[in-house]
Amino acid sequence: MRKDSVVLIAEDDEGHFLLFERNLRRAGIDNEIIRFIDGAQLLDFLFKRSENQRQDGIAYLLILDIRMPKADGIEVLTTIKADPELMKIPVIMLTTADNTKDVNICHDLGCSIYVVKPVEYEVFVKTARKIGAFLNIVEIPKIGRVEQEVMAT
Repeated sequence: MRKDSVVLIAEDDEGHFLLFERNLRRAGIDNEIIRFIDGAQLLDFLFKRSENQRQDGIAYLLILDIRMPKADGIEVLTTIKADPELMKIPVIMLTTADNTKDVNICHDLGCSIYVVKPVEYEVFVKTARKIGAFLNIVEIPKIGRVEQEVMAT
Protein backbone atom coordinates (compact mmCIF):
# COMPACT_ATOMS: atom_id res chain seq x y z
CA MET A 1 0.00 0.00 0.00
CA ARG A 2 1.33 3.39 -0.96
CA LYS A 3 2.23 5.72 1.88
CA ASP A 4 -0.26 8.29 0.60
CA SER A 5 -3.16 5.82 0.90
CA VAL A 6 -5.66 6.38 3.68
CA VAL A 7 -7.09 3.65 5.91
CA LEU A 8 -10.71 4.18 6.93
CA ILE A 9 -11.87 2.21 9.96
CA ALA A 10 -15.58 2.05 10.79
CA GLU A 11 -15.68 0.66 14.33
CA ASP A 12 -18.05 1.78 17.06
CA ASP A 13 -16.18 0.02 19.88
CA GLU A 14 -13.42 2.35 21.13
CA GLY A 15 -11.37 -0.48 22.64
CA HIS A 16 -11.46 -2.57 19.46
CA PHE A 17 -10.49 0.45 17.38
CA LEU A 18 -7.53 1.39 19.61
CA LEU A 19 -6.28 -2.19 19.77
CA PHE A 20 -6.58 -2.62 16.02
CA GLU A 21 -4.95 0.74 15.24
CA ARG A 22 -2.05 0.10 17.62
CA ASN A 23 -1.31 -3.26 16.04
CA LEU A 24 -1.56 -1.94 12.50
CA ARG A 25 1.08 0.60 13.49
CA ARG A 26 3.24 -2.16 14.98
CA ALA A 27 2.94 -4.02 11.68
CA GLY A 28 4.42 -1.00 9.88
CA ILE A 29 1.28 0.77 8.68
CA ASP A 30 2.05 4.45 9.14
CA ASN A 31 -0.59 5.71 6.74
CA GLU A 32 -3.25 8.15 7.85
CA ILE A 33 -6.07 6.35 9.67
CA ILE A 34 -9.52 7.91 9.95
CA ARG A 35 -12.08 6.41 12.34
CA PHE A 36 -15.85 6.46 12.00
CA ILE A 37 -18.09 5.48 14.89
CA ASP A 38 -21.15 4.62 12.80
CA GLY A 39 -22.09 3.78 9.25
CA ALA A 40 -23.91 7.06 8.60
CA GLN A 41 -20.79 9.07 9.49
CA LEU A 42 -18.73 6.95 7.07
CA LEU A 43 -21.25 7.36 4.24
CA ASP A 44 -21.36 11.12 4.79
CA PHE A 45 -17.56 11.20 4.44
CA LEU A 46 -17.49 9.03 1.31
CA PHE A 47 -20.36 10.82 -0.42
CA LYS A 48 -18.97 14.26 0.54
CA ARG A 49 -21.97 15.24 2.68
CA SER A 50 -20.01 16.41 5.72
CA GLU A 51 -17.34 18.93 6.62
CA ASN A 52 -14.79 16.11 6.87
CA GLN A 53 -15.01 14.44 3.46
CA ARG A 54 -12.98 12.27 1.13
CA GLN A 55 -10.69 13.82 -1.42
CA ASP A 56 -10.49 12.93 -5.09
CA GLY A 57 -7.36 11.19 -6.31
CA ILE A 58 -6.70 9.39 -3.01
CA ALA A 59 -6.47 5.63 -2.52
CA TYR A 60 -8.71 4.53 0.35
CA LEU A 61 -8.98 1.16 2.03
CA LEU A 62 -11.92 0.47 4.34
CA ILE A 63 -11.97 -1.78 7.38
CA LEU A 64 -15.65 -2.14 8.17
CA ASP A 65 -17.39 -3.58 11.22
CA ILE A 66 -20.73 -5.23 10.48
CA ARG A 67 -22.51 -4.36 13.74
CA MET A 68 -22.68 -0.56 13.95
CA PRO A 69 -25.31 2.03 14.83
CA LYS A 70 -27.23 4.17 12.33
CA ALA A 71 -26.15 2.15 9.27
CA ASP A 72 -24.71 -1.32 9.70
CA GLY A 73 -21.76 -2.66 7.74
CA ILE A 74 -23.87 -4.60 5.26
CA GLU A 75 -25.91 -1.48 4.45
CA VAL A 76 -22.69 0.54 4.05
CA LEU A 77 -21.09 -2.14 1.87
CA THR A 78 -24.22 -2.32 -0.32
CA THR A 79 -24.21 1.47 -0.78
CA ILE A 80 -20.47 1.70 -1.54
CA LYS A 81 -20.44 -1.16 -4.04
CA ALA A 82 -23.48 0.29 -5.87
CA ASP A 83 -21.62 3.53 -6.60
CA PRO A 84 -19.47 3.48 -9.76
CA GLU A 85 -16.77 5.63 -8.16
CA LEU A 86 -16.67 4.16 -4.65
CA MET A 87 -16.98 0.52 -5.73
CA LYS A 88 -13.19 0.44 -6.28
CA ILE A 89 -12.50 0.88 -2.55
CA PRO A 90 -11.24 -2.42 -1.12
CA VAL A 91 -13.34 -3.39 1.90
CA ILE A 92 -12.20 -5.67 4.70
CA MET A 93 -15.15 -6.77 6.82
CA LEU A 94 -14.03 -7.14 10.42
CA THR A 95 -16.62 -8.51 12.81
CA THR A 96 -17.22 -10.71 15.81
CA ALA A 97 -19.93 -12.55 13.85
CA ASP A 98 -18.65 -15.91 12.64
CA ASN A 99 -21.80 -16.34 10.60
CA THR A 100 -21.76 -18.20 7.27
CA LYS A 101 -24.77 -16.19 6.07
CA ASP A 102 -22.97 -12.87 6.73
CA VAL A 103 -19.78 -14.16 5.05
CA ASN A 104 -21.73 -15.08 1.92
CA ILE A 105 -23.74 -11.84 1.87
CA CYS A 106 -20.62 -9.69 2.25
CA HIS A 107 -18.73 -11.52 -0.50
CA ASP A 108 -21.79 -11.41 -2.79
CA LEU A 109 -21.92 -7.63 -2.23
CA GLY A 110 -18.25 -7.25 -3.13
CA CYS A 111 -16.20 -7.20 0.05
CA SER A 112 -12.54 -8.02 -0.51
CA ILE A 113 -11.92 -9.96 2.70
CA TYR A 114 -14.03 -11.11 5.66
CA VAL A 115 -12.18 -11.46 8.98
CA VAL A 116 -13.65 -12.61 12.28
CA LYS A 117 -12.45 -10.55 15.26
CA PRO A 118 -11.07 -13.00 17.79
CA VAL A 119 -12.42 -12.72 21.32
CA GLU A 120 -9.10 -13.57 22.98
CA TYR A 121 -6.75 -10.59 23.34
CA GLU A 122 -3.56 -12.28 22.08
CA VAL A 123 -5.31 -13.75 19.06
CA PHE A 124 -6.89 -10.37 18.29
CA VAL A 125 -3.43 -8.75 18.40
CA LYS A 126 -1.97 -11.39 16.06
CA THR A 127 -4.88 -11.00 13.66
CA ALA A 128 -4.47 -7.20 13.51
CA ARG A 129 -0.74 -7.56 12.86
CA LYS A 130 -1.35 -10.09 10.08
CA ILE A 131 -3.79 -7.70 8.43
CA GLY A 132 -1.19 -4.93 8.77
CA ALA A 133 1.47 -7.14 7.15
CA PHE A 134 -0.96 -7.91 4.33
CA LEU A 135 -1.74 -4.21 3.81
CA ASN A 136 1.97 -3.49 3.43
CA ILE A 137 2.06 -5.49 0.19
CA VAL A 138 -1.25 -4.67 -1.50
CA GLU A 139 -1.91 -1.97 -4.07
CA ILE A 140 -5.18 -0.09 -3.94
CA PRO A 141 -6.71 2.18 -6.59
CA LYS A 142 -7.26 5.89 -6.27
CA ILE A 143 -10.86 7.06 -6.51
CA GLY A 144 -12.54 10.16 -7.83
CA ARG A 145 -10.93 12.46 -10.32
CA VAL A 146 -7.40 11.24 -10.78
CA GLU A 147 -5.00 13.37 -12.76
CA GLN A 148 -3.42 11.37 -15.55
CA GLU A 149 0.24 10.67 -14.97
CA VAL A 150 2.21 11.48 -18.10
CA MET A 151 5.25 9.35 -18.72
CA ALA A 152 8.23 11.00 -20.37
CA THR A 153 9.38 9.29 -23.53
